Amino acid sequence: MEIFCNLEVDVNGEEIFFVNKKILAAFSGRLGKLFGKLAGTSSHPKVIFHDFPGGAEGFELITRFCYNNGEIEITPSNILLLHCAANFMEMKKQSSKFETEKFLKVIQCWSWSELVLGLRQCQDLFEVPDSSSVLQKFLDLFVGRLASLNVASPYTSSSENSNSKLSCKASSDSVKSYLSRGTCWFRDLVFLNIDLFESIIQAMVSQKLDHSMICSFLFYYLRSKTLDSSPAKKRKIIETTINLLYLLDKSPMCPKGLFYLFGLALHSRIRKCCKNKLEALVGAKLDHATIDDLLVPSPSGKKYVYDVNRILRLLKSFVAENNFSLYRLKNVAHLVDLYLAEVVPDPHLKPSKFLALAMVLPDFARDSQDKIYLAIDTYLKAFVDTLLDELEQLFDHYDSEVHGSLCKDEKMKICSMLNYTKLSKEALVDLAKNYEFPPSKMLGARIFQQYKVKSVIEDSTHIQTSGDSPFCCTRKGTRIENVGAENTLLCA
Repeated sequence: MEIFCNLEVDVNGEEIFFVNKKILAAFSGRLGKLFGKLAGTSSHPKVIFHDFPGGAEGFELITRFCYNNGEIEITPSNILLLHCAANFMEMKKQSSKFETEKFLKVIQCWSWSELVLGLRQCQDLFEVPDSSSVLQKFLDLFVGRLASLNVASPYTSSSENSNSKLSCKASSDSVKSYLSRGTCWFRDLVFLNIDLFESIIQAMVSQKLDHSMICSFLFYYLRSKTLDSSPAKKRKIIETTINLLYLLDKSPMCPKGLFYLFGLALHSRIRKCCKNKLEALVGAKLDHATIDDLLVPSPSGKKYVYDVNRILRLLKSFVAENNFSLYRLKNVAHLVDLYLAEVVPDPHLKPSKFLALAMVLPDFARDSQDKIYLAIDTYLKAFVDTLLDELEQLFDHYDSEVHGSLCKDEKMKICSMLNYTKLSKEALVDLAKNYEFPPSKMLGARIFQQYKVKSVIEDSTHIQTSGDSPFCCTRKGTRIENVGAENTLLCA
């Protein structure tokens, strides 16, 4: 036994092998050089490898190759590992079958399932020193196959393949909703760790694969991998997804996928640079958002209910695009009106934030400002109600940041933002009797003038307010029902 096993090899601390050093040195240039330096020393040396590719499994493959006089069955399940291990051991010319060109020619003939097996090996070897070049070439070949083929997954059963058309019709909150006949390979690649996934996406971008397909793959992977990930792993997946999305065209990005990512990011402490990128991406698609997408709770420790600052940044990103249509702009204006209705009852919403929300879009984004008027009305009432509530409590607990601190100038700024030409007859009449607004003669004159113009145009001397009108309400105990021009003058 001592004659044939005269070399002890410790592989990455995983396992110890006893082998014949002459047999291995005959094929390995690395061991040959090492034993040349040790000539005349102990005949039973010990070699310790710390970064052997594939660990004990990789060394065992090399040992078999050497003991079989340079012969071993090469399959898709071992070729990448053999190649990396051979490079590590500096295999000699007798091992020319491991040369890169021959290696790559073999891979080009692989089936899809064999490529996926190779990709699994690639993942295990991704951190191996000096393996990056061959692995990158494999990734490029792999992505090239994706570019030339709409691969149907052999890993799924025939019934699943037959239902692939149906899967793309599934609800948006399901992972299966991203699958279609041409993208069933998504599920085959969910095993990828985030580092290899990033490399594959970058290869897809460099080879100019369809950006819409890349986006779909990104969101499918995101949904699949964040379901049961640890907070740290989830944060890395989210940040990587954001950075990869930023490499793509914005136009084909799925809005629902972006808002799903936005929701995930809210609960993860992602870096500021990633947060800024995500807000730019989401802001560009804001016309596809729903009110629920915008009702983001305030950061921990803040008094206000909703994170108005974040939504303002999204709105500014949308406006900064400078390529939106009037239709898109009106959609966002409607969304802002809904958002204002939700946030104005918050007693901690500052006047400056209210004004910023109401004025962030250009005036032509709205055909009517009735909802803006209602928001102002609600806001002004809220500060009075808050003041009364606070007075009922101890004065030393009074919060100077609530609506009750509105000064005359702040109230005038808020009221002056209204474009009276865009108020309905009902809104103008209601405004004329609204004691929450400053009793300014100028304001009263403007209300009367606009009301008079509208009355003439519509050939009406009295305004009939319908029972379901939002402006048919009680003010100081009086119900507004038939208000004419004379009543408007009294407001001034």
